[in-house]
Amino acid sequence: MSKEYTDCQIRIRSLRKETGMTRRTFCETFDIPYQTVTDWELGHRSAPDYVIRLLEYYVHLNMMDRNQVTDA
Repeated sequence: MSKEYTDCQIRIRSLRKETGMTRRTFCETFDIPYQTVTDWELGHRSAPDYVIRLLEYYVHLNMMDRNQVTDA
């Protein structure tokens, strides 16, 4: 039996891994309760789409800023 992953699970997990943060650090950085992110990643609950989009936007914007600094 294969486990099907939800869109929320995939997006949150990949976003966190993209940052290189542990779950604990991710939660502290974004001020999200640890259990909430754990539930999202395990598929017990889903984050609202707007929350995921805001997190993705913030992370990608910060990564672009870091790349511009290292490219200069």
